[in-house]
Amino acid sequence: QVQLVESGGGLVQAGGSLRLSCAASGQTFSGYGMGWFRQAPGKEREFVATISWSGATVYRDPVKGRFTISRDSAKNTVYLQMNSLKPEDTAVYYCAARTGNRIYDANSYAYWGQGTQVTVSS
Repeated sequence: QVQLVESGGGLVQAGGSLRLSCAASGQTFSGYGMGWFRQAPGKEREFVATISWSGATVYRDPVKGRFTISRDSAKNTVYLQMNSLKPEDTAVYYCAARTGNRIYDANSYAYWGQGTQVTVSS
């Protein structure tokens, strides 16, 4: 079992920045690929970014160049640095630990945090 707790969400103006954190506890954190997903009201949960145990990263196209995912294995923490935020980035952001092979598929992630709200005003 892996327990995940997100933090760092909030209200920010368009063009601003936020850094989300995801603290992991339980089983060995370093062996998992980690991902961030988001869900806006009335929409399905969507993939945002992922980082493998070796540090390889993949991003959803709309966030490329604006968001950066990173991990600190010593602190058992994954981060999502979000810059140049847009109103369409408004959503609840979830951290997840991946146990499957499909990095874009939420079903490949077995462990989830409770989510943190990000609201970007125009």
